[in-house]
Amino acid sequence: MFGRSNQDQSPPPIGSPANQSNPHPSPADPAAYMPTSPPSTASNTSVIGEDVAIVGQKITVISQSSVQVNGCIEGDINGQEVIVGPSGKVTGTVTANLIKIEGEIQGALKGASVSLMPTARVDGDIFHQKLAIFEGAQFDGSVRRPQDDTEVTPNLDPASLQGSAR
Repeated sequence: MFGRSNQDQSPPPIGSPANQSNPHPSPADPAAYMPTSPPSTASNTSVIGEDVAIVGQKITVISQSSVQVNGCIEGDINGQEVIVGPSGKVTGTVTANLIKIEGEIQGALKGASVSLMPTARVDGDIFHQKLAIFEGAQFDGSVRRPQDDTEVTPNLDPASLQGSAR
């Protein structure tokens, strides 16, 4: 059932169609335009599930690495990478180096790289260094590049926020 065949297993020659990548990705393929970053693994990605709602006053979620929101957050999010899944909803400001929105945002997005996927619904302003808005995404707000990179840099220090939360 498993094993090697006696046929030639050498890779296709360089320059053959099987060994070339498409230099012009299809506009219908949003993944082809996503910024390249190391893939997130389960060990460094925090997931807020569909059955979770975080609600309160002056809430800030901070992730030192990656956070994926599939549930509901009423508050701000700061992280290296923030992904709002198709069922995710955030009411507040999302600040991260890499932001990917597939769900709903009511508030500002501040990121070095911001991508609104085809299922995204954003009602708020976007501050970015790189921006991708894919066909089908809904966006109501303004877009601008920051004059200072600190405007789109996430605050990942929980201690700096504790004094302002009281």
